[in-house]
Amino acid sequence: MAQCNTVSAAETSFAAVALPHLDAAYNLARWLVRDASAADDVVQTAMLRALDHFATFRGENARGWLLSIVRNAAYNWLAERRRGPLAFEEDTERRHAETPDPADNPEAAVVKGQDRRHLERLLATLPPELRECIVLRELEEMSYQQIADITGVPIGTVMSRLWRARRILIKQAERSGVR
Repeated sequence: MAQCNTVSAAETSFAAVALPHLDAAYNLARWLVRDASAADDVVQTAMLRALDHFATFRGENARGWLLSIVRNAAYNWLAERRRGPLAFEEDTERRHAETPDPADNPEAAVVKGQDRRHLERLLATLPPELRECIVLRELEEMSYQQIADITGVPIGTVMSRLWRARRILIKQAERSGVR
């Protein structure tokens, strides 16, 4: 007997809404939990929650809706493990480093990789609430209002967190000789 592989309209609709934002979901999860394989688990959990609660989605700002769920899943994951301060895991960074752009010459690829690792080390030193704001704003290019909606804090708090995060990053870059 042949197996029937039917997909419901809701699942198709969910895929159309959620899948375009999967990279952003993983990016946010990775920065919050500081572990690439854990980020995979967090995103999987978040996607299941999003699918379970898809009926509550109002059709506005799918990216913000999904990233809010990812954020909550990441913080739940962290709370379950009762970790202390989040340490930057260099072995995870090495395992999951981006493949150099084939258009880059070898020297440019090395410089780009060094710059990325330096940025990752700087971002990893930020407290989670500052790191999530800077990642959402600068890497995911979200508006202040979208960040406020995702994090559940007033827009003024988002602005002050971004200001503090930028100041810390600038001071750390200056200390390490980067301008």
